[in-house]
Amino acid sequence: MTDSTNSGNRRQVFIVSDGTAITADTLARSILTQFPDIDFHQTRLPFINTVDKAQEAASQINQMEKEDGVRPIIFTTFVDPDIMRTFNEHVSGHIIDLFRKFVGPLETELGTKSVHSVGQSHRIVDDERYNRRIAAIDYTLTHDDGQTNRGLDEADVILVGVSRSGKTPTSLFLAMQFALKVANYPLIPEDFDRHTLPEALLPLRHKLFGLSIRPERLSEIRNERRPNSRYASLENCREEIQNAENLMAREGIRWLNSTTKSIEEISATIISELGLDKRRVS
Repeated sequence: MTDSTNSGNRRQVFIVSDGTAITADTLARSILTQFPDIDFHQTRLPFINTVDKAQEAASQINQMEKEDGVRPIIFTTFVDPDIMRTFNEHVSGHIIDLFRKFVGPLETELGTKSVHSVGQSHRIVDDERYNRRIAAIDYTLTHDDGQTNRGLDEADVILVGVSRSGKTPTSLFLAMQFALKVANYPLIPEDFDRHTLPEALLPLRHKLFGLSIRPERLSEIRNERRPNSRYASLENCREEIQNAENLMAREGIRWLNSTTKSIEEISATIISELGLDKRRVS
């Protein structure tokens, strides 16, 4: 076995599951963020749902260890004990069994066995929840970037901010994860000249939440899209952001700076600030 102490700042990470591996991937990423000085290279291996596939996955990981010279970190969520046993017997690496880490203690506490069913965390619990989520995603896509004012009153939240401040990804995350209908509306120079919100938003102030961003970061993002343009210039970005923040302050709109925050953090803040916790979908 390779000496894990000679690892430097780069480590291979494998997320292995007999299901989608989405749950394991999400938890693994959250855990690894606690070690910002390590350069983690993550590989997800989903649907390892037979003994043969378990052996193949183990071989793939072992080959990577041989090439890399460092013991990999492996997060697993195997439900089937035979597949888990086969994988563990054939693989070389530091294994963190997420499934049994949490399910075992819960079985003891609840005095009952889990169903040990692959994909249980991603099954459709009921049609109503599923349909609400799909409707929220459809609504959010339709109302992206101020495409239409129709049905704005149906929105759970309307995000405002200058172009490229993070409104679209945040909107989609809220729709997909929490079944919230989200519209987002860009604040543009015409709004700043009028010193007021777009007319369609005036009666909906209670649903508005603003996103801002550091001018330097906004300029970088815009330059990727339209390099060397006035739109992307640092001077213009500073002016737009200052005008947008002034407008939001005048209109009493709650807002936050998205520069150093993850979409998860931004979304959690919005849900809390606007009292949308009861709409959360599991």
